[in-house]
Amino acid sequence: MIRNLIFVGLLTATSLAAQSGDAKNGKHLFVRLGCYTCHGYEGQGGGAGAKLAPHPISTAALIAYVRHPKGSMPPFTEKVVPEKDLVDIHAYLESVPAPPPVKDIKLLNE
Repeated sequence: MIRNLIFVGLLTATSLAAQSGDAKNGKHLFVRLGCYTCHGYEGQGGGAGAKLAPHPISTAALIAYVRHPKGSMPPFTEKVVPEKDLVDIHAYLESVPAPPPVKDIKLLNE
């Protein structure tokens, strides 16, 4: 039964992953839902949460992980964070630019 629910959830996540999200709303949700408290305001990671951006995992993988996480992250059900919101959060994480290369940061090269 649980395997079937996970499989159905992955199918739904995969179909939602094909949709493009709203990065502006995703940033709002990332802050409002408190994701930043563990993952940092730009998904850069922190003491309690993994690095999510730049270059996040696929939308489907993000949705699957949020629903059934490993480690200390609590699960977030569809009722708490709808999949459309996770698509938007993923769009936000994708919009986070990569930092400049170390060689381009003058202060670090003095």
